[in-house]
Amino acid sequence: MQVFWCKGYENTSMQDLLDAMNLSKSSLYQAFGSKQALFERCIVRYGDFLTGQLRVALAEAPSGLVFIQHFLESVLDEARGELEARGCLVLNTANEFARRDPRIAEAVAEGLGRFHGVLLEAVQRAQREGDIPPERDAVMLANYLINNMSGLKTLSKAGADEASLKGIIELVLKALT
Repeated sequence: MQVFWCKGYENTSMQDLLDAMNLSKSSLYQAFGSKQALFERCIVRYGDFLTGQLRVALAEAPSGLVFIQHFLESVLDEARGELEARGCLVLNTANEFARRDPRIAEAVAEGLGRFHGVLLEAVQRAQREGDIPPERDAVMLANYLINNMSGLKTLSKAGADEASLKGIIELVLKALT
């Protein structure tokens, strides 16, 4: 998963995968069937991992809006150089493949759907808590957050500075409330 995440599907060679997994070519094919099948499993695993982390963070957050703020601000770790600016594996895959491959497109849509579900829960919680007006369309706001996180991750990968990203995050949060 890490190799695909760093290099993308197209730029990941079979040798890269064999080296990372310490497997022979025949073992990789026996275990996973193909490079693409392995990639699909990696996208699912990444989605499971990230969704699980987000659900825990939402449950532990003092409010839905604080969770949303922390979710958006997580991109700042990349801008500060604390994390490698790799973006999100699911969003990177959406950009790399677009809709060229129906199975990959389905895996991407499923991953985005799960992220959307957590963000929808956060928006609805923030609405119940009075931080986001209840008449606002929660589904559209969750879409808005995914869209903005995608843009923030892209800007971070492109080298945007922390101050610029903070300014965008501030605008996003104002638009929610």
